[in-house]
Amino acid sequence: MEYRRLGRTGLKVSEISLGSWLTYGNSVDDGTAARTIEQAYELGINFFDTANVYMRGAAEEVVGKALRAYPRESYVLATKVFWPMGDGVNDRGLSRKHVLEQANASLKRLGLDYVDIYYCHRYDKETPLDETLRTIEDLVRSGKVLYVGVSEWTAAQIQEGLGVADKYLLDRIVVNQPQYHMLNRQIEKEIIPLSDSNGISQVVFSPLAQGVLTGKYRRGEDGTPSGSRATDSSSNMFIGGLLSDGNLEKVESLTSIADELGISMAQLAIAWILRLPGIASALVGASRPEQIVENAKASGVKLPEDILARIEDILA
Repeated sequence: MEYRRLGRTGLKVSEISLGSWLTYGNSVDDGTAARTIEQAYELGINFFDTANVYMRGAAEEVVGKALRAYPRESYVLATKVFWPMGDGVNDRGLSRKHVLEQANASLKRLGLDYVDIYYCHRYDKETPLDETLRTIEDLVRSGKVLYVGVSEWTAAQIQEGLGVADKYLLDRIVVNQPQYHMLNRQIEKEIIPLSDSNGISQVVFSPLAQGVLTGKYRRGEDGTPSGSRATDSSSNMFIGGLLSDGNLEKVESLTSIADELGISMAQLAIAWILRLPGIASALVGASRPEQIVENAKASGVKLPEDILARIEDILA
């Protein structure tokens, strides 16, 4: 496993990280989740990701319990705040009240004194940004949060956040968590250049496009593979638009390149993401130990320029 610096900080994270969206506390039983986290740790993965909203805290509980087997200083853990955690009018967003209450609730579920990264899970148009960032600054000063992150913010919103932090001398945003993969490259135009120039790393989620980039879905085949995400009613709402004939045709061509290189399609997809130095880690959602073993092999894979050019032609 290879490691990269997180933004302009001194923190180093594994190129492959393990998330818990749509899996732990949901479609994956707790025992399998724990074994997958254990396998990831043994492979050198030191970066784990969750969120308060993932199954209303259940994912945090599963991840926290599994990680308690390891020294706290040996891993980096991130969680998030924004989405509704109750039916009350203040049970959502990035107000001081909600952020503080949810930070404490997350730490309790995780069984920890602090989290390494605390993400604003979305931008809150109803709360002044200085209120949110001052609140997170308080969490940093109290030792409950070490680094500030955002997820799925636009370039303009990130720029606003940097301006507020500089104006009030607050801890700056050092990491952004966007969706990014071969079939969704929206962050390349504005977010990556802005982030690179401001010392912000990307930790990208859904690097395998909900499994489409593993090559297990094929054009013209009736039905979908048994046990795949597309057949799971608890998580398949995010995959539908990715299973177009055009996308599957691209995957077929990309699979031929992976075969030439002697790696799996999943490893090719992750290595392609890691070609960019501004991406600190690819966040995978392995539901079984063998999946994280497969994905971890992408760390350190360097794709030659001629291969990158062929991939570009296919994706274009």
